[in-house]
Amino acid sequence: MTDISANNSPEQVSPSRSVAMLGGTFDPVHHGHLRMALELRDRLGFAQVRLVPCALPVHRESPGCSAEQRLAMVQLAAEEEVDLLIDDRELRSNRPSYSYDTLSSLRAELGDEVSLTMVIGTDSLRSLDSWYRWQELLGLCHILVIARPGWHLEPEHPVARWLLPYQAESVDQLHATPCGSVLLLTLAGLEISASEIRRQIGIGHSPRYLLPDSVWNHIRQQQLYRKVESKPNPELPTADSITEK
Repeated sequence: MTDISANNSPEQVSPSRSVAMLGGTFDPVHHGHLRMALELRDRLGFAQVRLVPCALPVHRESPGCSAEQRLAMVQLAAEEEVDLLIDDRELRSNRPSYSYDTLSSLRAELGDEVSLTMVIGTDSLRSLDSWYRWQELLGLCHILVIARPGWHLEPEHPVARWLLPYQAESVDQLHATPCGSVLLLTLAGLEISASEIRRQIGIGHSPRYLLPDSVWNHIRQQQLYRKVESKPNPELPTADSITEK
C-alpha cells in the first residue's frame, strides 16, 4: 500500500497505464470497499486504484468519525495491497469535497495522456446532475458506474439523456483513452453497509467479518461509533481498560 500525502511524491504513472479513483467517506472502510477495489484491479485491469477518502461530503450527512480517524482506518485496511493507493488530497483541503476539484488535481498530476476513471454506484449516478460542474466531468475522466441492486436510471432522467452519446462498449475503451466515456457494469461485490456497521457498533454488537480485523481493532481501541446508551459489549473495551493497556 502506498500513501499519497503532502510529504510524499506520488508514484509516477506511465501514459500506458490507467488509474481508477474510488472515493467515499469510508465511515468505516469495510470488505465491500476493498473487494470492489480488487475487482477494479484484477478483473478490469486498472494498473492503479486510488482510494480517496472524502473530507467534507456535500451530498450526505457528516461522517461519524473525523477525517484523521477515517484515513487511519483506510490505511490499516489496505496496507498489504501494493496497487491500492491511499490518496488523502481531499483531507488536505479546507473546502468541501467536490469531485470536479479532486479530478482536476489528479489530472494535473497524472498528465493529459493517462486514462483516469472515476468509479461510482448507480445511486450516485441518479443524483449526478446535482454535483458541482457535473457536465464537465467527462473532460477530466471516464465514469465507471457499478450497478447496485434496487437502483436504476429511467430513460427520461436528465443524466440518462446526457450520458447517452458517451456510452462505452467495454472497459478496454476506458483504458485506451484518457477520458470522455461512461460504462455501466455489474461486478461481484459484497453488499455491506457502512451505516449498518455503525448501527451495530452503536447498539453494542460486533461487526466482525464485515470489515478487516485491523480496522475493527482500531475502532475498539479508539471507541469509535459508540453511543452512551448502548449496552456493554466485551469486545468493546472501556476507557479504563484501554488506559491500563
